[in-house]
Amino acid sequence: MSVTHPFGAAIEAGDEDAAVATLADDVEFRSPAVYRPYRGKEQVEGILRLVATVFEDFRYTNEWRDGQTTILFFEAHVGDRELQGIDILEEADDGRIARFTVMIRPLSGLQAVAAAMSARLGLA
Repeated sequence: MSVTHPFGAAIEAGDEDAAVATLADDVEFRSPAVYRPYRGKEQVEGILRLVATVFEDFRYTNEWRDGQTTILFFEAHVGDRELQGIDILEEADDGRIARFTVMIRPLSGLQAVAAAMSARLGLA
């Protein structure tokens, strides 16, 4: 499936620079692995580029839009764990992403993502 939201289309095309360009400078990113949001384009860019090295067989499978909010449903693997998730993209008036929330299921998939991210960050 091809998605129409510019962020999702950039991710599907493997164009991380174009995906980052869709973020507002003061974007707020909420991860299922930490309780505090990340703020600012530079910090979120680092997370997105790292996540791209963690997910395997990443693909968007559905897209919903309601006003300035887009929900992108995805599937991926991390090691031997299958996971599903959603990216909730809330746009500012200029069309750039102001709030970006990720949800992942099942818990074992989320744990695999968190462990792989920690290992790549040297925190494991």
